[in-house]
Amino acid sequence: MMKVFRNWVHKYFSDEEAVVLAVVLALGFAIIITFGSKLAPLLTGLVLAYLLQGIVTLFKRWGLPHWLSVWLVFLLFLGGLGTVFGVVIPLVWKQMAALFNELPRMLAEWQSQLMHLPERYPAFVSEGQIERLILTANAEFGQFGQWLLSQSLASLPMLLNIIIYLVLVPILVFFFLMDSKKLGDWLVSRLPEERRLMVEVWTEMNQQIANYIRGKVVEIIIVGAVSYICFVVLGVNYAALLAVLVGLSVLVPYIGAAVATIPIAMIGLFQWGWSSEFLSLIVVYGVIQALDGNVLVPVLFSEAVNLHPVAIIAAVLIFGGLWGFWGIFFAIPLATLFKAVLYAWPRGVEAAGSEEESVEQA
Repeated sequence: MMKVFRNWVHKYFSDEEAVVLAVVLALGFAIIITFGSKLAPLLTGLVLAYLLQGIVTLFKRWGLPHWLSVWLVFLLFLGGLGTVFGVVIPLVWKQMAALFNELPRMLAEWQSQLMHLPERYPAFVSEGQIERLILTANAEFGQFGQWLLSQSLASLPMLLNIIIYLVLVPILVFFFLMDSKKLGDWLVSRLPEERRLMVEVWTEMNQQIANYIRGKVVEIIIVGAVSYICFVVLGVNYAALLAVLVGLSVLVPYIGAAVATIPIAMIGLFQWGWSSEFLSLIVVYGVIQALDGNVLVPVLFSEAVNLHPVAIIAAVLIFGGLWGFWGIFFAIPLATLFKAVLYAWPRGVEAAGSEEESVEQA
């Protein structure tokens, strides 16, 4: 057993750079897992600065000085932040409160519709089954109401956290953008001189991750805005709330669109019943999803992430469970990083064997 373990260690950790890379990755993940909640404003500012760095680079290519590019991007960022917190969030919150107030009426109507099923389909559904289903649904809604009450009672600390984020994060974003070169040089100076493997992995991943993250942000904005416009034109209730849900659903590949379909169909069904308006809503939502998957995604993500669907879903589950929203957002980049490290990792025994075979063939 020990011999197998020694051979495995020699195979994958005989290279000094591999050991350094493993230590750096393990230390980075340990810091995020252990101190992630305390460093959340810092990490959020770093992520946002990383997203905005591409626009700064674009302005600099147009001939603008670094300081002016940073100020322009920072002002655009503040404008977008003001729009989100001044317009989008209040509208979504208002519609969410209206939806919660209307839930009892929706539940009563849903129960009345269910009670007609035994009359229409007596061979498939009985009154006892419907009654048990209604009791189960009422219990679930009761637990949800208790959870909602507990969340509202704990809203004061959450409000303080939001205020802290609104103050600290923009300041951190500005300094990360303004001093990006200094911070990068300082970080590089702390790394070992022999860092070929780290440079190889970073070079392969940097552009791909940057394109993916920025493209995903643009996709969320476009899909959410188009959905909101379509829902308003169709006269759907809670259009802003549903549009935010549809926009965020693109974060979870293969699953998000299917999950977002349920509340959209339920609200449309309660609003119009089985009518032409309901069918129009479903058709429009299907067209939005089709255009997103077949037009928008290929345009935004020219360099496709070559990952198996099972690997993507596993990454969403694992990193989402560890870090919540940001874990879901960065699930595919982190999975791609893991794949890049896996492929670039030196294998001492195999490399030595291949070198010996090439010498013998020569």
